[in-house]
Amino acid sequence: MRIDLHTHSRASDGTESPDEVVRAAALAGLDVVALTDHDTAEGWPEAERAAREVGIELVRGIEISARHDGRSVHLLAYLPDPTYPPLLAALQLVLDGRTARLPAMLERLRALGIAIDAEDVRRVAGDAVATGRPHVADALVRLGVVADRTEAFRRYLNPGRPAFEKRYAAPLVETLRIVAEAGGVTVIAHPWGRHGHQLPDEATLAELGDNGLSGLEVDHQDHDAPTRERLRAIARNLGLVVTGSSDYHGLGKVDHELGCNTTAPEEYSRLLERAAEAAAAAGRGVPVLTAG
Repeated sequence: MRIDLHTHSRASDGTESPDEVVRAAALAGLDVVALTDHDTAEGWPEAERAAREVGIELVRGIEISARHDGRSVHLLAYLPDPTYPPLLAALQLVLDGRTARLPAMLERLRALGIAIDAEDVRRVAGDAVATGRPHVADALVRLGVVADRTEAFRRYLNPGRPAFEKRYAAPLVETLRIVAEAGGVTVIAHPWGRHGHQLPDEATLAELGDNGLSGLEVDHQDHDAPTRERLRAIARNLGLVVTGSSDYHGLGKVDHELGCNTTAPEEYSRLLERAAEAAAAAGRGVPVLTAG
Protein backbone atom coordinates (compact mmCIF):
# COMPACT_ATOMS: atom_id res chain seq x y z
CA MET A 1 0.00 0.00 0.00
CA ARG A 2 1.40 3.41 -1.04
CA ILE A 3 0.27 6.34 1.10
CA ASP A 4 1.02 10.06 0.58
CA LEU A 5 -0.36 12.30 3.33
CA HIS A 6 0.57 15.83 2.20
CA THR A 7 -0.50 17.46 -1.08
CA HIS A 8 -1.75 20.85 -2.26
CA SER A 9 -4.16 22.05 -4.92
CA ARG A 10 -5.17 25.40 -6.39
CA ALA A 11 -7.43 25.89 -3.36
CA SER A 12 -4.19 27.13 -1.77
CA ASP A 13 -0.82 27.29 -3.53
CA GLY A 14 -0.74 24.22 -5.76
CA THR A 15 -0.99 24.50 -9.53
CA GLU A 16 -3.64 21.80 -10.13
CA SER A 17 -7.29 21.54 -9.15
CA PRO A 18 -8.29 19.15 -6.32
CA ASP A 19 -9.73 16.84 -8.97
CA GLU A 20 -6.45 16.85 -10.89
CA VAL A 21 -4.38 16.19 -7.76
CA VAL A 22 -6.46 13.13 -6.87
CA ARG A 23 -6.39 11.76 -10.42
CA ALA A 24 -2.64 12.34 -10.63
CA ALA A 25 -2.24 10.47 -7.33
CA ALA A 26 -4.11 7.48 -8.72
CA LEU A 27 -2.00 7.54 -11.89
CA ALA A 28 1.14 7.65 -9.72
CA GLY A 29 0.11 4.35 -8.16
CA LEU A 30 -0.95 5.69 -4.78
CA ASP A 31 -3.60 3.84 -2.78
CA VAL A 32 -4.16 6.68 -0.29
CA VAL A 33 -3.70 10.43 -0.70
CA ALA A 34 -4.41 13.33 1.65
CA LEU A 35 -5.39 16.76 0.36
CA THR A 36 -3.90 19.26 2.82
CA ASP A 37 -4.29 22.75 1.40
CA HIS A 38 -3.02 25.65 3.46
CA ASP A 39 -5.57 26.86 6.02
CA THR A 40 -8.66 25.71 4.11
CA ALA A 41 -10.91 22.72 3.47
CA GLU A 42 -12.29 24.34 0.33
CA GLY A 43 -10.95 21.65 -1.99
CA TRP A 44 -12.39 18.66 -0.12
CA PRO A 45 -15.73 18.23 -1.98
CA GLU A 46 -14.10 18.25 -5.42
CA ALA A 47 -11.37 15.88 -4.25
CA GLU A 48 -13.98 13.53 -2.77
CA ARG A 49 -15.85 13.30 -6.07
CA ALA A 50 -12.63 12.47 -7.91
CA ALA A 51 -11.61 9.88 -5.29
CA ARG A 52 -14.91 8.03 -5.73
CA GLU A 53 -14.48 8.02 -9.49
CA VAL A 54 -10.89 6.72 -9.56
CA GLY A 55 -11.11 4.45 -6.51
CA ILE A 56 -8.41 5.99 -4.35
CA GLU A 57 -8.71 6.50 -0.60
CA LEU A 58 -8.84 10.22 0.27
CA VAL A 59 -7.85 11.60 3.67
CA ARG A 60 -9.21 15.08 4.27
CA GLY A 61 -6.62 17.40 5.75
CA ILE A 62 -5.55 21.01 6.26
CA GLU A 63 -2.04 22.40 6.65
CA ILE A 64 -2.42 25.12 9.28
CA SER A 65 0.10 27.95 9.54
CA ALA A 66 1.04 28.13 13.22
CA ARG A 67 3.73 29.62 15.45
CA HIS A 68 5.46 28.35 18.60
CA ASP A 69 8.28 29.93 20.59
CA GLY A 70 8.61 32.59 17.90
CA ARG A 71 9.09 30.07 15.09
CA SER A 72 6.87 29.07 12.20
CA VAL A 73 5.35 25.60 12.44
CA HIS A 74 3.21 23.97 9.75
CA LEU A 75 0.62 21.72 11.35
CA LEU A 76 -1.13 19.01 9.34
CA ALA A 77 -4.63 18.49 10.72
CA TYR A 78 -6.31 15.30 9.52
CA LEU A 79 -10.03 14.52 9.55
CA PRO A 80 -11.30 17.42 11.71
CA ASP A 81 -14.88 18.63 11.44
CA PRO A 82 -14.44 21.61 9.11
CA THR A 83 -17.66 23.20 10.35
CA TYR A 84 -16.49 23.40 14.00
CA PRO A 85 -16.81 27.16 14.72
CA PRO A 86 -13.53 27.66 16.67
CA LEU A 87 -11.62 25.90 13.87
CA LEU A 88 -13.33 28.02 11.24
CA ALA A 89 -12.50 31.17 13.20
CA ALA A 90 -8.85 30.16 13.66
CA LEU A 91 -8.43 29.42 9.95
CA GLN A 92 -10.08 32.68 8.95
CA LEU A 93 -7.61 34.67 11.03
CA VAL A 94 -4.73 32.97 9.22
CA LEU A 95 -6.32 33.50 5.80
CA ASP A 96 -6.95 37.17 6.59
CA GLY A 97 -3.30 37.49 7.59
CA ARG A 98 -2.19 36.03 4.27
CA THR A 99 -4.28 38.50 2.31
CA ALA A 100 -3.45 41.49 4.51
CA ARG A 101 0.29 41.34 3.87
CA LEU A 102 -0.06 41.32 0.08
CA PRO A 103 -0.09 45.15 -0.36
CA ALA A 104 3.09 45.53 1.72
CA MET A 105 4.91 42.85 -0.28
CA LEU A 106 3.91 44.42 -3.56
CA GLU A 107 4.98 47.85 -2.36
CA ARG A 108 8.39 46.47 -1.42
CA LEU A 109 8.76 44.90 -4.86
CA ARG A 110 7.77 48.14 -6.59
CA ALA A 111 10.37 49.98 -4.50
CA LEU A 112 12.91 47.63 -6.08
CA GLY A 113 11.79 48.75 -9.53
CA ILE A 114 9.54 45.77 -10.29
CA ALA A 115 6.26 46.73 -11.95
CA ILE A 116 3.75 44.46 -10.19
CA ASP A 117 0.29 45.03 -8.73
CA ALA A 118 -2.54 43.10 -7.10
CA GLU A 119 -4.13 42.27 -10.44
CA ASP A 120 -0.96 40.46 -11.51
CA VAL A 121 -1.23 38.27 -8.42
CA ARG A 122 -4.97 37.67 -8.80
CA ARG A 123 -4.38 36.57 -12.38
CA VAL A 124 -2.16 33.68 -11.27
CA ALA A 125 -3.94 32.91 -7.97
CA GLY A 126 -7.18 32.02 -9.73
CA ASP A 127 -9.70 30.54 -7.30
CA ALA A 128 -7.34 30.17 -4.33
CA VAL A 129 -9.05 30.98 -1.05
CA ALA A 130 -6.32 33.46 -0.09
CA THR A 131 -3.32 34.88 -1.89
CA GLY A 132 0.13 34.28 -0.50
CA ARG A 133 3.83 34.35 -1.27
CA PRO A 134 3.65 31.48 -3.80
CA HIS A 135 1.16 33.48 -5.85
CA VAL A 136 3.40 36.54 -5.72
CA ALA A 137 6.22 34.27 -6.87
CA ASP A 138 4.09 32.99 -9.75
CA ALA A 139 3.28 36.57 -10.75
CA LEU A 140 7.01 37.37 -10.79
CA VAL A 141 7.58 34.35 -13.05
CA ARG A 142 4.79 35.44 -15.37
CA LEU A 143 6.25 38.95 -15.55
CA GLY A 144 9.65 37.54 -16.47
CA VAL A 145 11.37 38.82 -13.33
CA VAL A 146 12.48 35.35 -12.21
CA ALA A 147 12.63 31.91 -13.77
CA ASP A 148 10.63 30.01 -11.15
CA ARG A 149 9.19 30.06 -7.62
CA THR A 150 12.49 28.94 -6.12
CA GLU A 151 14.31 31.96 -7.50
CA ALA A 152 11.49 34.29 -6.43
CA PHE A 153 11.69 33.09 -2.84
CA ARG A 154 15.48 33.09 -2.77
CA ARG A 155 15.80 36.63 -4.16
CA TYR A 156 12.74 38.40 -2.79
CA LEU A 157 10.24 36.51 -0.61
CA ASN A 158 12.04 34.42 2.01
CA PRO A 159 12.57 35.83 5.53
CA GLY A 160 15.39 38.35 5.38
CA ARG A 161 14.86 39.07 1.68
CA PRO A 162 13.72 42.54 0.54
CA ALA A 163 10.02 41.80 -0.13
CA PHE A 164 9.33 39.58 2.89
CA GLU A 165 6.52 40.69 5.17
CA LYS A 166 5.51 38.94 8.40
CA ARG A 167 1.95 37.73 8.87
CA TYR A 168 -0.30 36.25 11.52
CA ALA A 169 0.07 32.55 12.38
CA ALA A 170 -2.09 30.57 14.80
CA PRO A 171 -0.72 29.80 18.30
CA LEU A 172 0.37 26.18 18.07
CA VAL A 173 -0.77 24.79 21.43
CA GLU A 174 -4.16 26.47 21.08
CA THR A 175 -4.47 25.06 17.56
CA LEU A 176 -3.69 21.54 18.78
CA ARG A 177 -6.55 21.89 21.22
CA ILE A 178 -8.98 23.25 18.64
CA VAL A 179 -8.23 20.50 16.13
CA ALA A 180 -8.72 17.87 18.84
CA GLU A 181 -12.04 19.47 19.82
CA ALA A 182 -13.00 19.24 16.13
CA GLY A 183 -12.27 15.51 16.25
CA GLY A 184 -9.04 15.66 14.26
CA VAL A 185 -5.46 14.54 14.72
CA THR A 186 -2.28 16.54 14.13
CA VAL A 187 1.17 15.97 12.63
CA ILE A 188 3.94 18.57 12.36
CA ALA A 189 4.97 18.95 8.72
CA HIS A 190 8.69 18.91 7.77
CA PRO A 191 9.62 19.85 11.38
CA TRP A 192 13.35 20.36 10.74
CA GLY A 193 13.21 21.14 7.06
CA ARG A 194 12.69 24.81 6.44
CA HIS A 195 15.80 26.52 7.78
CA GLY A 196 18.04 23.66 8.88
CA HIS A 197 17.46 24.17 12.61
CA GLN A 198 16.79 21.11 14.77
CA LEU A 199 13.81 22.84 16.33
CA PRO A 200 11.39 22.05 17.81
CA ASP A 201 13.71 19.85 19.86
CA GLU A 202 12.78 16.63 21.63
CA ALA A 203 11.78 18.36 24.87
CA THR A 204 9.47 20.73 23.00
CA LEU A 205 7.99 17.88 20.98
CA ALA A 206 7.34 15.97 24.21
CA GLU A 207 5.47 18.99 25.53
CA LEU A 208 3.47 19.24 22.31
CA GLY A 209 2.68 15.53 22.55
CA ASP A 210 1.26 16.18 26.01
CA ASN A 211 -0.91 18.85 24.39
CA GLY A 212 -2.35 16.52 21.77
CA LEU A 213 0.19 16.26 18.93
CA SER A 214 -0.07 12.84 17.27
CA GLY A 215 2.85 12.65 14.87
CA LEU A 216 5.84 13.94 12.91
CA GLU A 217 6.30 14.09 9.16
CA VAL A 218 9.73 12.46 9.07
CA ASP A 219 10.14 11.36 5.45
CA HIS A 220 10.07 14.62 3.50
CA GLN A 221 12.27 16.02 0.75
CA ASP A 222 13.53 18.76 3.07
CA HIS A 223 15.01 16.16 5.45
CA ASP A 224 18.29 14.43 4.65
CA ALA A 225 19.02 10.88 5.83
CA PRO A 226 20.61 11.82 9.22
CA THR A 227 17.71 14.19 9.96
CA ARG A 228 15.18 11.48 9.20
CA GLU A 229 17.02 9.03 11.43
CA ARG A 230 17.07 11.48 14.34
CA LEU A 231 13.41 12.46 13.96
CA ARG A 232 12.39 8.81 13.69
CA ALA A 233 14.19 8.11 16.97
CA ILE A 234 12.45 11.04 18.66
CA ALA A 235 9.07 9.88 17.39
CA ARG A 236 9.79 6.40 18.73
CA ASN A 237 10.85 7.79 22.12
CA LEU A 238 7.69 9.90 22.39
CA GLY A 239 5.22 7.42 20.91
CA LEU A 240 4.43 9.70 17.97
CA VAL A 241 3.21 8.49 14.59
CA VAL A 242 5.77 8.73 11.76
CA THR A 243 4.50 9.90 8.38
CA GLY A 244 6.06 10.38 4.97
CA SER A 245 4.76 12.60 2.21
CA SER A 246 5.55 14.37 -1.04
CA ASP A 247 4.29 17.88 -0.15
CA TYR A 248 3.14 17.93 -3.76
CA HIS A 249 2.31 21.32 -5.33
CA GLY A 250 2.09 20.35 -9.00
CA LEU A 251 4.42 22.56 -10.99
CA GLY A 252 4.78 24.88 -7.99
CA LYS A 253 7.48 22.80 -6.31
CA VAL A 254 10.20 20.82 -8.05
CA ASP A 255 11.44 17.45 -6.75
CA HIS A 256 8.23 16.83 -4.78
CA GLU A 257 6.54 14.31 -7.05
CA LEU A 258 3.57 12.37 -5.74
CA GLY A 259 4.73 9.35 -3.79
CA CYS A 260 8.38 10.42 -3.58
CA ASN A 261 8.00 9.78 0.16
CA THR A 262 5.29 7.60 1.65
CA THR A 263 3.81 6.62 4.99
CA ALA A 264 4.15 3.04 6.20
CA PRO A 265 0.78 1.23 6.35
CA GLU A 266 1.22 0.42 10.04
CA GLU A 267 1.85 4.10 10.83
CA TYR A 268 -1.19 5.09 8.79
CA SER A 269 -3.26 2.61 10.80
CA ARG A 270 -1.97 4.18 14.03
CA LEU A 271 -2.97 7.63 12.75
CA LEU A 272 -6.47 6.43 11.88
CA GLU A 273 -6.82 4.81 15.30
CA ARG A 274 -5.96 8.12 16.94
CA ALA A 275 -8.39 9.90 14.63
CA ALA A 276 -11.17 7.52 15.71
CA GLU A 277 -10.30 8.16 19.36
CA ALA A 278 -10.29 11.94 18.80
CA ALA A 279 -13.64 11.78 17.01
CA ALA A 280 -15.17 9.77 19.83
CA ALA A 281 -13.81 12.19 22.44
CA ALA A 282 -15.29 15.07 20.47
CA GLY A 283 -18.66 13.34 20.20
CA ARG A 284 -18.36 12.68 16.47
CA GLY A 285 -18.69 9.46 14.52
CA VAL A 286 -15.65 7.59 13.30
CA PRO A 287 -14.10 9.63 10.45
CA VAL A 288 -15.24 8.53 7.00
CA LEU A 289 -12.61 8.14 4.28
CA THR A 290 -13.54 8.58 0.64
CA ALA A 291 -12.83 5.87 -1.91
CA GLY A 292 -14.44 4.42 -4.97
